[in-house]
Amino acid sequence: MKLFGAHLHIIDARFPLVANQGYLPPVFGCDDYLERMSTHELIGGAVVSASFQGFDQDYLRDALARLGPSFVGVTQLPAGVSDAELIALDRAGVRALRFNLKRGDAITPSDLDRLARRVDEVVGWPVELYIDAAGLEEYRVTLLALPAVSIDHLGLSETGLDTLVRLAGEGIRVKASGFGRVDFDVSDALRALHAANPDALMFGSDLPSTRAPRAYRDDDIALIEEALGEQAASRVLFRNALAFYRAAG
Repeated sequence: MKLFGAHLHIIDARFPLVANQGYLPPVFGCDDYLERMSTHELIGGAVVSASFQGFDQDYLRDALARLGPSFVGVTQLPAGVSDAELIALDRAGVRALRFNLKRGDAITPSDLDRLARRVDEVVGWPVELYIDAAGLEEYRVTLLALPAVSIDHLGLSETGLDTLVRLAGEGIRVKASGFGRVDFDVSDALRALHAANPDALMFGSDLPSTRAPRAYRDDDIALIEEALGEQAASRVLFRNALAFYRAAG
């Protein structure tokens, strides 16, 4: 089955890395990712900026140029980013704005809304959040008012899973990624989220699974197929993400 990896990280030591909570990751380049996924029918993916990459855009431009036009970028930006920089990043293949609330971003719902709306007006990107779903209620009204939003790694915690399912039913997308990061039964969560909204789930390997208690395994894909069936799995594995990122594939 085709696969669009909607969540992956490229870590290139030629570009700046900033320790986050004392952590610096090992190198994981474009060739490492392609080799790791070589047994799959990979048609593209989304390179996601991590906490240890801060606002650096050079690594992302380089990765997208190396991986080609079937891959898109998900970046982190300061509030003062210029329209010219947004347009340049869009031309380079960036297609989403990420807020990392799990790893230290201190941003109020109103500040998140302000930047997300300006980015949407200039380049039409959706928003992605790395957040423990237990904290989603504070942002719920803000997120539902935005044009398009995705939540990383199934929301991470069972405490917020009911909230995440409700948000999926109201149009929020959810990354079916980071299965080794969550504290609940993944199959049950996938079925609940898919039932709430068949367009919600988007598979991502989360490679190289930095700081995850358990790294991505190929049988994570089999788990999706077993939990949802082949037709629904095709939506999760590539169709939903292609629509979300407006990507070619």
